[in-house]
Amino acid sequence: MRVVTIPCRTDNYTYLVGAADTHRVAVVDPCDAEPVLDALHEGQLELVAILNTHHHGDHVGGNLELLRRFPGIPVYAHHSDRGRIPGQTHAVDEGDTVTAADVEYRVVFVPGHTRGHIAYVTEQVAFVGDTLFGAGCGRLFEGTPEQMNHSMNHKLARLPDHTRVYFAHEYTAANLRFASTIEPHNEALQSRIQQVTQMRARGEWTTPTTIALEKQTNPFLRVGEASVIRAVGTSSQTSADAVFAALRRAKDRF
Repeated sequence: MRVVTIPCRTDNYTYLVGAADTHRVAVVDPCDAEPVLDALHEGQLELVAILNTHHHGDHVGGNLELLRRFPGIPVYAHHSDRGRIPGQTHAVDEGDTVTAADVEYRVVFVPGHTRGHIAYVTEQVAFVGDTLFGAGCGRLFEGTPEQMNHSMNHKLARLPDHTRVYFAHEYTAANLRFASTIEPHNEALQSRIQQVTQMRARGEWTTPTTIALEKQTNPFLRVGEASVIRAVGTSSQTSADAVFAALRRAKDRF
């Protein structure tokens, strides 16, 4: 599989994805058209589909211009986002499959950040938009803590540990600073902080991450750990949803 990472705006990532032996690619969450067109030209690639994870402007801002340049290509998004995704042609939901540029994706419904958020998942990779970030999760603009906890811990966390996770914003360093206040004695977390500090100093991206790494260092995937439960002022009798909600409130105030 070929994945081309395109940084755009201040901290967004857009991705071109296709089978390794083809020049055809799909674009995931085109923030803006111009950087996508530049990457297509540089790689001599042909755009054949648009995959949107949710409706926010920094994920769909390039849709219409790309459709003007590549008329007739399909635009996939959740069925509840009809009318909110520019140019949407295909409405998908949990368990549907999407084949684009010779890659088959399973659609996973992961509401919380928005009510219609989805992820596109293969055996190797997951494109998760603004649901899961490096060491963090998205803000709850339309969903509930219960929804986001389910999306994170009952869906994404259950993907195979080796799954490479491509997220949509470079928030990892800031998320790790918060995570360190929750679990200051987590050795895997402290090691990741050192690694990410060095990566960012070199101008490197922190995407992709892996499910295994997130389960070791992302507090939002560790709501059952005693250290996290204590840090947010809850107890072992507190539900995972309530721990998650307390953690998200703490991050919002951080």
